[in-house]
Amino acid sequence: MMHVIGQVMQQEVTKLWHKDKSLAGFDTGDCIVLPGGFSYGDYLRAGAIARFSPIMQAVIDFANSGGYVWGICNGFQILCESGLLPGVLLRNQNQQFICKNVFLRVETTHSPITSHTTPGQVLKIPIAHAEGRYHTDEATLRQLIDNDQVLFRYCTPQGEVTEAANPNGALDHIAGICNAQRNVFGMMPHPERCSEGALGNTDGKVLFESLLQASAVTL
Repeated sequence: MMHVIGQVMQQEVTKLWHKDKSLAGFDTGDCIVLPGGFSYGDYLRAGAIARFSPIMQAVIDFANSGGYVWGICNGFQILCESGLLPGVLLRNQNQQFICKNVFLRVETTHSPITSHTTPGQVLKIPIAHAEGRYHTDEATLRQLIDNDQVLFRYCTPQGEVTEAANPNGALDHIAGICNAQRNVFGMMPHPERCSEGALGNTDGKVLFESLLQASAVTL
């Protein structure tokens, strides 16, 4: 993630430690990124302990003040556990770790990370998770749909949303969402792993380009 933001996108990157307690110097035109990986061995539930890292209260305050926060994979799990995004990420339906390329259909361009995409656009982006099955209650799901908060759904290469194209059994095929205020966004797939030509796939780069444009508008 730091390589893509710093070297590919040519942006300033500040590395934050989970035991830090302050985001002093950041403003609402900046974005706090919670990257993928594993935190605290994924004990209890993925992200459940990391949610209590000292830095997270500052992240919550930053988000509540309108700052951008983007969680990817484990970062998405942490955002859900912290209450910044609704729902939870459960064990994959097949109860196994899955690492492969999947296809996502863009459901809305009304977010900082999808503003440069087109509705229905299909992106090939890899996943690597054991707890990626998005779930929430029926009322929250209806609210997400009604408020246009579903960012991505798993699909076929042709953009068809089917059970076979859903790698983890996610509710309503959801791969990414945003909050009602549209400044906090989370997704299970890894766009940073497909954002430069050396990797043979640049589908993820458009999400970073979208975010940079949104940040420029905010500034």
